Amino acid sequence: MSTNKEVISDWQLSLQNNYGTPTIALSNGIGCEVWDVEGNRYLDLLSGIATNILGHANPEIVRAISEQSKALSHVSNFYAHPNVVNLAKKLKTFTNDESARVFFANSGAEANEAALKLSRLTGRKKVVAMKGGFHGRTMGALSLTGQSAKQIPFKPLLSDIKMIAFNDLKEARKAITKKVAMVIVEPIQGENGVVVPDAGYLSGLRELTEKTGTLLVIDAVQTGMGRTGSWFGYESEGIVPDVITLAKGLGGGLPLGAMIALGKSASLFEPGSHGSTFGGNPISCAAALAAIRVIETDNLQEKAREIELSLKLELSKNPIVSTVRGKGLLIGVLLKKPIAREFVGELQSRGILANAPTQDVIRLAPALVISQEQIEEFIQKFKEVAVTYER
Repeated sequence: MSTNKEVISDWQLSLQNNYGTPTIALSNGIGCEVWDVEGNRYLDLLSGIATNILGHANPEIVRAISEQSKALSHVSNFYAHPNVVNLAKKLKTFTNDESARVFFANSGAEANEAALKLSRLTGRKKVVAMKGGFHGRTMGALSLTGQSAKQIPFKPLLSDIKMIAFNDLKEARKAITKKVAMVIVEPIQGENGVVVPDAGYLSGLRELTEKTGTLLVIDAVQTGMGRTGSWFGYESEGIVPDVITLAKGLGGGLPLGAMIALGKSASLFEPGSHGSTFGGNPISCAAALAAIRVIETDNLQEKAREIELSLKLELSKNPIVSTVRGKGLLIGVLLKKPIAREFVGELQSRGILANAPTQDVIRLAPALVISQEQIEEFIQKFKEVAVTYER
């Protein structure tokens, strides 16, 4: 049997250093529990950064993948197959817009690259994006990402992209003109520390973009697939965007992204405009369809909203916590001290996997199938660590 130390040593000798060095090597999991190669058990509160929407080894997803792999694994987009059509039809119903048309990719970055290309077909080139936002690490998506530390080593990036403050309609009003092709925004800025805008912000952007004929692109990569209590994360604002990008939880743990265009934007792509060899492949689409069935059948969006209230109530009781923000099962715990990364390390030593996107925020994005007992286990372990920092 391998040890964590042995696997990590091989990692350092075999992989590039863009992720740094992991501290443990995971070997298997079920639901919200995972085990490392030495048999140590962890409660997974991150789920592959909001990707394993139904946790690990979900039986419905496993069955769908297995059956599809025996029938048809890949055909490219020269040909149609039932899964990609059925998944596109399902996503259309979530938009409540018959005009919606879907392009499938492999990731959120690819979905946002597709949206960027789509916006160029309006005849405009300028783009407005948000400071603190995250849309991916490929060159186009990185150009849209409002985090300078990620951008600086790779400049020059795409030009004609203006960064404005998130949750500031006054600044948006100045920036969004008839020369702007698209505005891209996350309903919640996940990588910036789970930052939630004020009510009315997204609808305000929709009003501004409608006046100028600008595409409003909602990046629902992290907020989508029921994680925030709705399919995309913007529905409470009562808006209809021009473009929705989706990934992470969409594939139920497999690589799958989507760019959904609505209204006039749905007809901008023509044959040859864009493509993806693996996007919308039969196996990933089978996994996505299975995940959606479970989310709908088990009312997991409602469950996410219920657990949100419990987490906010209980975690806020810790004196070291400033506030708990987020929606559904995308939660950010804002600490009073810049110790989030150390705090996450202490949680891991107690068998809890979480993440610190910034120095003062702990991000939680567990699978929607997490149990009440597991939530209580996390709350207790969080309290144990919090006490050590309150002394």
